[in-house]
Amino acid sequence: MQNESLTDWKILPLTDEDIDAVLAIEEDSFPKPWSRNIFTKELMNPVSYSLAGWLTRDTDDQLAAYIFFWIVHGEAHILNLTVRRDFRSMGLSKRILGFSLNFMREKGVEDIFLEVRRSNEAAIALYESFGFRVFYERKKYYVDEDALVMGLTLSQWNG
Repeated sequence: MQNESLTDWKILPLTDEDIDAVLAIEEDSFPKPWSRNIFTKELMNPVSYSLAGWLTRDTDDQLAAYIFFWIVHGEAHILNLTVRRDFRSMGLSKRILGFSLNFMREKGVEDIFLEVRRSNEAAIALYESFGFRVFYERKKYYVDEDALVMGLTLSQWNG
């Protein structure tokens, strides 16, 4: 998969029609995945934004990544960023995160926060590559693990 071209990569708002594909990715990616109900509520939440990264393979558009985040009073909170297992290590997480940070900047966001599993070294490295830093550890944030709370001030990001 790593040799696949990203020329046919596009990012679009996520819709109700995408939920089945999102659920399949979520259930394959996490021991405690979000439910259909959570995704549906996020799509209806007025402060929630959701974007889907699509990759064209042959003639078929496939949902390869998604991100959910809130924007409230100049702050953003990244809730979920996931890449489909067979599309990982292709740089898709960097693309959708970079697109999202630019979107947030256009919406007047200054500060961004997120929680990430302490053991998720790939995600931590991704966020650090964008300038996020660890603020503190949140004990037992996940049922089975602690979280690192990370943040970024957008004015310090050069994207």
